[in-house]
Amino acid sequence: MESARVLLLAVAALMLATDVWNQADHAGLAVVTEPKDSKALPLDQAKQQVLDLENEWVIAEHNRDAATLWRILDDKFVASFGADKPQDKEAFIKGIVSGNVDPTESQALTDRTVIIDQDTAVVVGTDTERGTRKGASYTAVARYTATYIRRQGQWLALAEHMVEVPQVK
Repeated sequence: MESARVLLLAVAALMLATDVWNQADHAGLAVVTEPKDSKALPLDQAKQQVLDLENEWVIAEHNRDAATLWRILDDKFVASFGADKPQDKEAFIKGIVSGNVDPTESQALTDRTVIIDQDTAVVVGTDTERGTRKGASYTAVARYTATYIRRQGQWLALAEHMVEVPQVK
């Protein structure tokens, strides 16, 4: 039941992000609302903190660093990939650090738009991975939406949804 509530929160954040995005100038600028809280961060600083956390997350996945992932992901974290069943924090981290070594040689987050509303942030972007599997080079491109919350002054990842971008043939 808790997972369903977290998923509903992520969907609501995505709906908010989509609504704001549709009203925004699509010039790649961050769309923000003014914080009401006097302790709130300046918007540029909040945006940079979220982007820095995303970069740290990429490095932690590449290094299979479970401790850093446990710190970055909120206890209520949920991830979904396409139409697959969502994963909670524990299952997500286990999938990253166990099994075969990830053949990813590089990963780049690009085309990111950040929306900040008080202690909630939504990032919509592109994730491009390059590597070698069974001697063959590959490039995988996905669109992602990540939702972050600020708890006790620290940003944490609450939800992530990724969908593979079909490759042009």
